[in-house]
Amino acid sequence: MTDNMTMPSDNIKKKILLITLPFWSPLIPTQGIAALKGFLQRYGCKVTTVDGTSENRFMELYNKYFDTIKDIVPEERWGNLFNLGNDVIRDHLAAHSSYTDEADYYELVRLLVYQTYFTTPDDRQIAKLNTVMAQFFNGIEEFVVALLEKEKPDVLGLSVTSDNLPASKFVFKLTRQRYPGVKTVMGGNIFYNHLAFGNPDLDRFLEETVSYLDKVIVGKGEVLFLKYLKGELPESKRVVTLKDLAEGELASYTLELPDMTDYELNRYLYLAAGASSSCIYNCSFCNSRSFFGDFKKKDPIKVVDEIATLKERYGHKMYFMTDSLLNPVITDLSNEIVKRELVVYLDGYFAVDEMSKKIDNAVLWRQGGFYRARVGTESGSQKILDMMGKAITPEQTAVVISNLARAGIKTTTYWVIGHPGETEEDFQLTLDLIERLKNDIWQAECNPFRYYYVGQASADSWAGIRKPLFPPGLNDMLLTRTWYLDGSPTREEIYDRVYRFTEHCKRLGIPNPYSFGELYKADERWTRLHRNAVPPILEIMKDNVDFSERKNIKKFMSLNTRNVEDEGDFDF
Repeated sequence: MTDNMTMPSDNIKKKILLITLPFWSPLIPTQGIAALKGFLQRYGCKVTTVDGTSENRFMELYNKYFDTIKDIVPEERWGNLFNLGNDVIRDHLAAHSSYTDEADYYELVRLLVYQTYFTTPDDRQIAKLNTVMAQFFNGIEEFVVALLEKEKPDVLGLSVTSDNLPASKFVFKLTRQRYPGVKTVMGGNIFYNHLAFGNPDLDRFLEETVSYLDKVIVGKGEVLFLKYLKGELPESKRVVTLKDLAEGELASYTLELPDMTDYELNRYLYLAAGASSSCIYNCSFCNSRSFFGDFKKKDPIKVVDEIATLKERYGHKMYFMTDSLLNPVITDLSNEIVKRELVVYLDGYFAVDEMSKKIDNAVLWRQGGFYRARVGTESGSQKILDMMGKAITPEQTAVVISNLARAGIKTTTYWVIGHPGETEEDFQLTLDLIERLKNDIWQAECNPFRYYYVGQASADSWAGIRKPLFPPGLNDMLLTRTWYLDGSPTREEIYDRVYRFTEHCKRLGIPNPYSFGELYKADERWTRLHRNAVPPILEIMKDNVDFSERKNIKKFMSLNTRNVEDEGDFDF
């Protein structure tokens, strides 16, 4: 594939090493650096991509860390242990890589654990956690030095997330110390939240890394990276965005599918695809619109072409859709997949809306391979839904979840606990709605409300009550500060509700699976509950499915569907 910008003079004889460092339990292989490889190698670059997230040694340390957390925290306060704990381990990594005073370091780790699990670890337990941190950074150093020695790159690029920011900063500094001739470039989705423009933590990070981080690329960066390699970006401008391209320049380039030939793809259930960017909504707690701008849709035929190409190239049937929401595109995608009888399954984020209240639409989506709908249910309280700007009702949520489930689509429901203004009564309404829908929910996952300094739709309206969670002296050890809102509910009330939410779902038999064994059990339950259930993940992995499994969905479906309150299954 060529474009009008590709000339012989564009050949860039450079060796590029692109790495995504571990960020724990990834769902899909890292996409950003694979997209860069697919693009840059057209211009003569030799590009090697390394997916550090698939390295077993780091996952073993992650599990070791949480084994210690389990010893510290009573089980009734685990909540969604790993989800909550990512905040702890991320800040612990930052503190370990920057502390100078051991007493302050111990005090910060004590607070990190306490402010998430409201349990205080003793010095012996903190020492065990610190040992894991030391082993992690020793492993990262060994891992990266071996890569740099082998590849001898001209440029090292890291794709940085909130979770691997401490390791990335460590590697940039290590590279400059050991290999001063290697240029260093940073990109990634970290600029979507913790280092968003307008956050003073970004300014502090840029100042601290000025001696060893050469270029920072914000946003989809293929063309910007190319221009950097060609010397077409000003040396004096360290941070560049798509705004630094000339008007229409981006459209003059043809972007390739991600090149994942360097990856061990058998470690992943999913590959990634996408049909849109940004979001049609602007919920109070979300920062999608502020980062990605106006909503844009891709041609659904081209999207299915890309999925078909990925399937042919790599053999995967499961695709995680990176869209903020699938609602605007799922019908077109389903029609095209049905037309081609393409055996693929789609998993992605979804919203309660008018289309999803119609059972026939859910049936079509199931026939088109919609496998798992990750629905932003958020709350069972109308008051809180209104404050969030959701423009839905709990009753609509109930209808949509039931429709998706009866069509056989797995329903993962996401709930925000502790939105500003949430009362105990509001929280109980959420628990009541979950109990009402227990047999139509494949997975229930909650997140405590998190405030970011900038980006969220309602961030400015909350700014007057924001406070840093940790005192100034200890905050200096962290790369990004955690903020909380000094209002109602309090942080302790929020996390207490998270613990209770988890226990409530356990009593109802609603899973929140993460390990493969838990996924297997959740799929067994779903198959028992719903005759139209999508195939268990194990059957797809064994390649025991073809398009015929979805052809008969509609004939099993009674179009005179029961009311959502009724008990029992379909009339088959």
